[in-house]
Amino acid sequence: MIYLWLVPAIALLALSLTAALRRYALSRSIIDIPNARSSHSIPTPRGGGVAIVIAFLISLPVLGYVGLVEWSPLIAVGGAGILVAVIGFMDDHGHIAARWRLLGHFGAGIWALVWMGGFPPIVIFGMSMELRWFGYVLAAIYLVWLLNLYNFMDGIDGIASIEALCVCLGACFLYWLNGTPALIWAPLVLAMAVLGFLYWNFPPARIFMGDAGSGFLGIVLGVLSIQAAWESSALFWSWLILLGVFIVDATFTLLRRLIRGDKVYEAHRSHAYQFASRRFGRHLPVTIAVGAINLFWLLPIALCVTYWGLDGACGLVMAYIPLIIIAVKFHAGALESSVSPSAS
Repeated sequence: MIYLWLVPAIALLALSLTAALRRYALSRSIIDIPNARSSHSIPTPRGGGVAIVIAFLISLPVLGYVGLVEWSPLIAVGGAGILVAVIGFMDDHGHIAARWRLLGHFGAGIWALVWMGGFPPIVIFGMSMELRWFGYVLAAIYLVWLLNLYNFMDGIDGIASIEALCVCLGACFLYWLNGTPALIWAPLVLAMAVLGFLYWNFPPARIFMGDAGSGFLGIVLGVLSIQAAWESSALFWSWLILLGVFIVDATFTLLRRLIRGDKVYEAHRSHAYQFASRRFGRHLPVTIAVGAINLFWLLPIALCVTYWGLDGACGLVMAYIPLIIIAVKFHAGALESSVSPSAS
């Protein structure tokens, strides 16, 4: 309890850093100019997610030094996060070819897995599966996909921040009920870093996160979920459930675009949340809806998995079916030209 001062301190640090980054972006004309592929209409500074990166990374050696978290997961999440953030920062300020970004992303994932000891045995529909080396492969793909989908889903004001805040605080609640307080600190300080940034990013946003921030959040959330898997399969399934809004929308959209033969790294506005924001004419209702789905649908199911013994895979299916229906309803992955303005 003596170290609870760290919680508001990280939030205040991120709040102050975001303000400073906003002034810097405005002075250097680092502005996101709206175009045909944008979901916003007002030129807005970008790169504010660096505040989340700095605030969270500063907290890691403190957590390790005072003994609140073991050093191995801190080195795993810190090293992977730094590499992804640097790649994203460079891409925000120039351009890095997709193949080099992907190589760097896999490097970050492998770094994290080596320090985490790979991926543990997982219980699927009541059967424990020892994945061995194949677990490394699947886990690396999972981490790379999660960091990229987080980048894809950071397309309207506040949505990536609200998602990270809900997922992290939901995980903290589950850890507390599960009697694993040592796991609480990393997602808690990440949530506080995001909260400080959210003040500036809440609709209407005064600064955008940028690739450095969104990719960083994706890889950190992925590594934290694997840390949870080493504690219990139920906790890992719960992380997948809590991340359901982003996983379903991004994956459904990607698969539909792949089937159609689109260039998947080409900018587009065909995610369900983007169609929804155009239908409602603003970002706020969609961002609030994401928070509500997390709080009132996904968190209760994750609670059933960790606390009341619901099978994790069954809980995942139960959680995702309505999300898939929503994705279909809002035309996720459809060509924008094929959807009438009233339907989108």
